[in-house]
Amino acid sequence: METTKPTGTPQPLTRPQIEIRLKNCPRLPSLGSINSALRELLNADQRYTSQISEVIRRDPSLTARLLRLVNSVYYGLTTPVNSIEEAVFYLGVRQIRQLAMVTPVIEDFQKLAGNAPFPWREFWQHCIGVAIMTREVISAVLIPSDEADYVAGLVHDVGKIVMAAAFPLHFAAVYQTAIPIHSDHLEIERSVLGLDHAELGAMYLTSHNLPDIMVETARYHHLPERSSHHTQVVSAVQIADLLVRHAGIGRSGNSLVVEKEDWLKANGWEILFPNRSEDERAIAHAALNRSLERLPTILEGLV
Repeated sequence: METTKPTGTPQPLTRPQIEIRLKNCPRLPSLGSINSALRELLNADQRYTSQISEVIRRDPSLTARLLRLVNSVYYGLTTPVNSIEEAVFYLGVRQIRQLAMVTPVIEDFQKLAGNAPFPWREFWQHCIGVAIMTREVISAVLIPSDEADYVAGLVHDVGKIVMAAAFPLHFAAVYQTAIPIHSDHLEIERSVLGLDHAELGAMYLTSHNLPDIMVETARYHHLPERSSHHTQVVSAVQIADLLVRHAGIGRSGNSLVVEKEDWLKANGWEILFPNRSEDERAIAHAALNRSLERLPTILEGLV
């Protein structure tokens, strides 16, 4: 598809120029070590609820998110939950673990994005929504052994944040300019900056020595068939991204409408379900739709 570069935009940069700017872009400390003390406790037996609560209590931001989430998800409770121990009981270890990851990562994202004009709250909802749905998609194929798929979904669009931080004029030209609704945002990004957000995110994560699964997801979440080592997770992120955009949950910055046929025909399905019958796929689709219906309530409690 041929795209027209918006008038008055800065000149595209070469890859070496982009690499130089990326060196001055702050790293995301939370991705290097995500709440290790809490993570160790969460891997332990449920009887450590009091210890888990004590670790959570040391982090006011995590505490606030935890209580907001439990009262949002369990809004039918007669009395609001004000106790961390109670919240841990209601949410369970898995959701607490994911919340512990979301909190520092989103706070780092916010610092990195700075004051660039953009609907960031809706963008964080998109990122977290994709993380949650990535876990739902991948769980239909295998039992995850850790939270790598969740984190990969969370950071899939990190290139857009990096663009806002390191290339604010280019970011403004792409995301603050009226773009025809059927335009390809990747093409527009390449036209304006010289790289799209997928490649930019992969370069950023590589420069900070972050795990290969994050790098591959950032680079190939629109083209999972090109992934070489983490194809299933990257495919799950592709489908999760399309599902969340199709449902109109949050805002990714891409205004291109995702129809139901788009996510059903995505390459990721063939990678994840190569030999599944139509009945098996239909069951997976129905389960994902149910998860998608619950997602706005969960996100309202998180962001």
